[in-house]
Amino acid sequence: MNRTIRWGILGPGKIARKFAAGLKDAEGAKLVAVGSRSRDRAEAFGEEFGVPRRHEGYESLAADENVDVIYVATPHPMHRDNTILCLEAGKAVLCEKPFTMNAVEAEAVIRVARLRKLFCMEAMWTRFLPSIVKLRDLIAAGAIGQVRMVCADFGFRTGFDPQGRLLNPHLGGGGLLDVGVYPLSLAQMILGAPTRIASLAEIGATGVYEQCAAVLGYADGQLAVIRAAVRTAMGQEAEILGTEGRIRLHAGWWRGSRLTLTPAGGEPRDIDVPARGNGYNYQAEEVMRCLREGKTESETMPLDETLTIMRTMDAIRAQWGLKYPME
Repeated sequence: MNRTIRWGILGPGKIARKFAAGLKDAEGAKLVAVGSRSRDRAEAFGEEFGVPRRHEGYESLAADENVDVIYVATPHPMHRDNTILCLEAGKAVLCEKPFTMNAVEAEAVIRVARLRKLFCMEAMWTRFLPSIVKLRDLIAAGAIGQVRMVCADFGFRTGFDPQGRLLNPHLGGGGLLDVGVYPLSLAQMILGAPTRIASLAEIGATGVYEQCAAVLGYADGQLAVIRAAVRTAMGQEAEILGTEGRIRLHAGWWRGSRLTLTPAGGEPRDIDVPARGNGYNYQAEEVMRCLREGKTESETMPLDETLTIMRTMDAIRAQWGLKYPME
């Protein structure tokens, strides 16, 4: 039950560096391999993080018998093929969000994972942060009564770089897939699957949505109000409103450590929830717990929930008439 889990990283980019740093604070984790299409990048990443096995080519990493689980950290449009490559090679996978470009691709990945009875999970790391665990506990305990509305945003202003990942349609750019998935996942975690969707977006010069907003409706009348952007700075806050109070997640809620609980008619109470590491360690620990217990899915971030989120994003984009070049 306490065996060391050997990790490989596929795609040594910026997000992979954060994950590699997080693994240092994940008990029982050992980063043993990295794979890149570039030998030089694999070597540089290996030197930076002390990774002994450095593969040129993703196929070589996937075939490495010294690896138990692979973290897929490539650009969005590569997630489906990279994840299936690893699953077909018999490896468990933690795939960076968004899980895939759309629900059809997500279904393909899930089908392979379940056919091969291998663990697979979307890397929605915020789900496992102590602050979000505390949020779930407060809601379950009835601290704010019945939840009626979730309001959340995640946006920032990036420079105008048509070839960069955030604004390039060929790399899956735009606010929804990159950061909008965070508030959507929060709403899904609390309210489940929406039954109604209304949304608008500003499509920029490169053909991707630079800012967007959506209102989601649910079977029992609840609402979620979601905003996301890559060209508009936002407060990056979230608020959960219930019949008996509200909970505020402060600026940078997706990585935060402080909540404010305000009961109906009562005074606000700040709740500090300390965290260790950079936060990525918690999702790694969840993956390793599941692997040690022989599970193929996480109860906290199950594949069916990931698929529902992808379908919601598809429905939102359909209202804008926006498709990516690879779809």
